[in-house]
Amino acid sequence: MRVLIFGASGLLGQELMRHWHGDELVGLGSKDADIRDAHSVNEVVEKSRPDWIVLSAAYTNVDDCETHAELALAVNRDGPMNVAHTAQRIGAKLLFVSSDYVFDGKKTTPYESDDRRNPQSVYGRSKAEAEIQLLEILPDVCIARTSWLFGTGGKCFPDTILKLAASRPTLEVVSDQRGDPTYSVDLAKAIIELCRAGAGGIVHVTNAGACSWFEFARAIVKGAGLATEVRPVSTQEMARPAPRPPYSVLSPKSLQRYGISMATWQDALRRYLQERKG
Repeated sequence: MRVLIFGASGLLGQELMRHWHGDELVGLGSKDADIRDAHSVNEVVEKSRPDWIVLSAAYTNVDDCETHAELALAVNRDGPMNVAHTAQRIGAKLLFVSSDYVFDGKKTTPYESDDRRNPQSVYGRSKAEAEIQLLEILPDVCIARTSWLFGTGGKCFPDTILKLAASRPTLEVVSDQRGDPTYSVDLAKAIIELCRAGAGGIVHVTNAGACSWFEFARAIVKGAGLATEVRPVSTQEMARPAPRPPYSVLSPKSLQRYGISMATWQDALRRYLQERKG
């Protein structure tokens, strides 16, 4: 099987490149191909003629998306359209990495893959609109929604918490947003399994279990053996430019249909901390 990965230099892309064995793999970063440029996309896809395309390239700075809406939509919505049209033309399968931000966070039970989209931020809207259009172009596209991604390959929440905790006696972290922390290694391995299973439709791919950002931060500090005190605060007290879904826990049922299960976020965090130590 020939596989082409857009976004190979990102947090997830690095792990896909590291853990995908036994298939012919081509990884492209933003310097290699700009998904906003249809000609560029056509050129690199024609060159590799993949069986599967994994699209993990995205503009993921949620707050910046609020003030750079055109760029967010160009990268997160229009770019995937370019990839989808090319995939359709050559008969390649496509897996698109999406987000919990497509939901408004008003539920109190885990979101199922067929729940109604209602994004509240520019970033969420860019991902939601991409999903809708991708399903029109490629009805068998696999949309892998994930959330709260962390890993050693770049900036992420645990990395930020550990750096702050090293120099501060106390940290204040939001306690009224709840979701599923997801380790880039585990997400990459699940995506590989989905592609090998010929998956299609919308699949929720996160580590098992849910927590608040406050609970996650407290576990990070404790796991690292630091004495920093972590204090809970409200979203209102820590206002950010982009609205966050207060509850974005994703149900694992759609993933379990493929016989794939994910480790708990606590186990994933333990492995992340070990990996970070080197």
